[in-house]
Amino acid sequence: MHRRILIIIIVSVASLAAWSQSAKSDSLLKRLPGVKADTAKILLLCDIGESYENNEPATAKYYFNLAGKLSREIKYKWGEYKYLSLYGNVCMLQGNFDSSLYYQEKALAMAELMKDSLSIGISLFNIGINYRERSGFEKSIEYCLKGLTIIDKLGNPLIEAQVNDALQVLYYRRAQYQKAIGYGEKAVALARKLEQKELLAKFLINLSLSYQITNQWRQGVVALEEALRIGKAVGDVRVISVVQQNLAAVALQARNWPLAMQYAQESLVLYRRLGATDGETTALRSLATFSLQQGKLAQAKTYAHQALALSQTWQYKLEEATIYRLLSSIAYAEKEFEQGLQFDDSMSTKLEVMIREVSSQQSSELEKKYETEKKEIRIKQLEADQALQKLRIRQKNIINYILIGSAVSLLFIALLVWRNYRQKQALQQKRINELQTEKQLAATEAVLQGEEQERTRLAKDLHDGLGGMLSGIKSSFSTLKGNLLMDQENLRSFERGIDLLDSSISEMRRVAHNLMPEALVKFGLDTALRDFCSDIRQSVSIKLQYQSSGMENAVISSNTAIVIYRIVQELINNTLKHAGANTALVQLIKNESGITITVEDDGKGLDKARLQQPRGIGWSNIQSRIEYINGTMDIQSAPGKGTSILIELPV
Repeated sequence: MHRRILIIIIVSVASLAAWSQSAKSDSLLKRLPGVKADTAKILLLCDIGESYENNEPATAKYYFNLAGKLSREIKYKWGEYKYLSLYGNVCMLQGNFDSSLYYQEKALAMAELMKDSLSIGISLFNIGINYRERSGFEKSIEYCLKGLTIIDKLGNPLIEAQVNDALQVLYYRRAQYQKAIGYGEKAVALARKLEQKELLAKFLINLSLSYQITNQWRQGVVALEEALRIGKAVGDVRVISVVQQNLAAVALQARNWPLAMQYAQESLVLYRRLGATDGETTALRSLATFSLQQGKLAQAKTYAHQALALSQTWQYKLEEATIYRLLSSIAYAEKEFEQGLQFDDSMSTKLEVMIREVSSQQSSELEKKYETEKKEIRIKQLEADQALQKLRIRQKNIINYILIGSAVSLLFIALLVWRNYRQKQALQQKRINELQTEKQLAATEAVLQGEEQERTRLAKDLHDGLGGMLSGIKSSFSTLKGNLLMDQENLRSFERGIDLLDSSISEMRRVAHNLMPEALVKFGLDTALRDFCSDIRQSVSIKLQYQSSGMENAVISSNTAIVIYRIVQELINNTLKHAGANTALVQLIKNESGITITVEDDGKGLDKARLQQPRGIGWSNIQSRIEYINGTMDIQSAPGKGTSILIELPV
């Protein structure tokens, strides 16, 4: 009903200090800025990562990655080996066994390249631990024995302590509990002798499980209580969470439901802090079980459904089947018999699928083993019926272990295949989105370029064509004025006509200038915007200020300059038409990240809801131009308090 939690110990050559994790992290981080980018910095980054390993695994990965990157840059093989090994350790602690195996195998290859015996032995043993967590016990024993042979020759007591604990867990998983206790007690004794408190806490947790399963409850509780004291003293959140989860199991055995609930709830908080979804799932299922035992059915159902969602998300298939059984019990307690039967069916279906997966992959191997064992039974039959009975019992146990191990192995293989499939789907969808975005940007670019080309053509036609014609007409009228005899009234009319012609020429030039400002082409964006604001200030009553910074030597393409000019032009036009403002400000700032445009006024403000309407006040043009160069826009406005628009463009 309740899964007890082991602490995974990965063999490491790194020394473990017995002080608070946060204090250690702070002390190491203070040294980092003053260290040169050499081997000393790589080792310091690894130490910082290890200080975060148990409490903030994501942060630990960040510093390990920095160490690996620097090691590759300066070709420091030992640093690269340490990065691979430590990164694989964190993946193991997070339950990412595929990633852990990948990095540990790369670490082994690097150790063999360096011809470092201790590193080779440690990597072999860590790979064995990985297979142990997958329930691949045969490979686990193979790798662990290879690593142990090398490590024993080197006589390192710290490594020896960790190896003994790893063997303890291995034999615990194989249900050889007395052997597990023997190795666990050796590991604890060595940790005490070496004064390695953090290792001691983890060894005690693993040893307590062997004590409990052999009904040595008192010894198990004592070991857990000591581990909890150490975990709190050194600030190891992972140790505290696992101890509380296991103490919940002890309280469950004693039928002390309130205490079991308390421990499980405390461990749930810590697992969530660590991002350990497997522990979180187990804690939620435990809380659901305890709530059911106390008759709190609604609470039990809530916890159970949360645990089910996590197990389905992370593909914890065995956990999922167990939760279906728990939900079935809750439904029966609520007298929802139909729903209870449905949950029972879901559990059976899940278990049948797992068994079929195991059988389909390893049927040939099981058949060979079965035939071999059957031949042994036939031989033993000649010796005695008693020996035959023992062999049959042993045969059944072996087959059960093989089936369970195979089921767990296939579970992880299926998880890997599913994850790869999801990653491929995500990459394909990302590429589709990128293509759609590129298509939209290309369409926007074509529209904007066509618009600017049409503006340029119209400006030239107005200036060179219509402007020339009007100037010619004015010249002709001026010549006629000197050659015609007119009375005073006709002369005044003639002069008013010439004045109107002058006004028409000025208006035509203004329109041509707005369509394609000469200053933008000749002198650049900053001068063009300054002239534009000056013209506005002279022609209307609004006090319009223009400020710029960093624009003097800014290199901006003509297309981008035109887009920015049009954005500011459209914003100012909207201000003049709709804001009713007395003062306005246009500000351009060029920095390393791009160009920032700020347009503010003290007008009546605007209704943001109108900006979403299909026929807005020119906002669609502004937004399309901003999207064209991957910019962003933020609008702050309130009725009667003016408007402030901030646009950031990655130019």
